Amino acid sequence: MNYVTLNNGVKMPMIGFGVFEIPKEETARCVYEALEVGYRLIDTAQAYYNEEETGDGIRQAIQKLGINREDIFLTTKVWVTEFGYEKTKASIEESLKKLKTDYIDLVLIHQCLSDYYGAYHALEDLYDEGKIRAMVFLIFLLSVWQIFLLSIALYQR
Repeated sequence: MNYVTLNNGVKMPMIGFGVFEIPKEETARCVYEALEVGYRLIDTAQAYYNEEETGDGIRQAIQKLGINREDIFLTTKVWVTEFGYEKTKASIEESLKKLKTDYIDLVLIHQCLSDYYGAYHALEDLYDEGKIRAMVFLIFLLSVWQIFLLSIALYQR
């Protein structure tokens, strides 16, 4: 497996398995099978409406395949309706509960709309608390990105 090292030292698999548009009733099985065949990055989002099932598949793989949670790189996203300090923190706490994990490896922010500044500061605090290991802002204008500290793990244009 090839990895990319983020600017905070976290290693992320370069190939992953995403659960977008996988029906809820199939998600746990698909995630389990992806981990069984060697995938180690699992990508989900609350907006996909299958985070809980994603967590079920991960738990099954940990129990049945002997995979350690530390060997699975789990990503999720905060949707624009959940931007703002309090909303973003609550969104991640909900994701942690649904995914049945103590931490998320990478949280992605998709758009520079609404209170993205508050969302960023919430992610900083969650990072400091050990609840997320890295954050990425996607589809951001360079002028917006420049207002943030250099603690962002990766900038993608």
